[in-house]
Amino acid sequence: MNRLILVRQENRVAVITLNRPEKKNALSIRLRSELMDVLAGLETDDSVYSVVLTGQGEQFSAGYDLSEFLDKSRWNELLKNSSAYHRKVFHFPKPLIAAIQGFAFAGALDLALLCDIRLCDSQARFGHPEIRFGAPPLFSLLKNVVGEGPARHLCFSGNPIGAEEALRIGLVTEVVEASALMQRALALAQDIAASPLETLRYTKHCMATAAGADFETAFIREHDQGLASIPLKLERLPLRKIQAEKLKN
Repeated sequence: MNRLILVRQENRVAVITLNRPEKKNALSIRLRSELMDVLAGLETDDSVYSVVLTGQGEQFSAGYDLSEFLDKSRWNELLKNSSAYHRKVFHFPKPLIAAIQGFAFAGALDLALLCDIRLCDSQARFGHPEIRFGAPPLFSLLKNVVGEGPARHLCFSGNPIGAEEALRIGLVTEVVEASALMQRALALAQDIAASPLETLRYTKHCMATAAGADFETAFIREHDQGLASIPLKLERLPLRKIQAEKLKN
């Protein structure tokens, strides 16, 4: 049986690939389960500092596998799996970068939104068409990234937007040509992975708990507790390097 999730590692970066191109990388129960297992392994792997998530072939993902919605005997399994999967991706403690080629619709858009950073190619399209058949979109995920106005528009209309509009509203931070997408995503991930792993973990924890926090609560967590609990890598400071060079001379 073919793996629906492929994993490889380049230095401190893991690359996760949704591997169901014949179904446009539709997010089936099995695929989501494999993704949760992979994330669980990477979570405790201290050789991995950051992760790139992409899709095999020309599309990132068409969203959930709709054929599974027609099988009423699997409805409870589907809901339980879906709930666990969303939480697993959201709480993954290392930086996640989505490299999005082609379209990311419905549940695939949610998956991209669960990542910390999103890059896409110039042909990418995003949308929440699931509202047309009665499935409520995850408004809060989208609102936290693009703001309330654009999120309401996308969720209610169900209409897709292209790469440039996604960039304009902040859904993605960069648009690159398809041929350069993975190269750019890997370069960004390697750049992020140059920072201490403990600091990356703590920063992501602060990001995950920032919603709704007032200034004092956020400042205590991000500043007071952070500086008190994480040892600084002072040898990395440019000033220390300059002083060391002076001593050599």
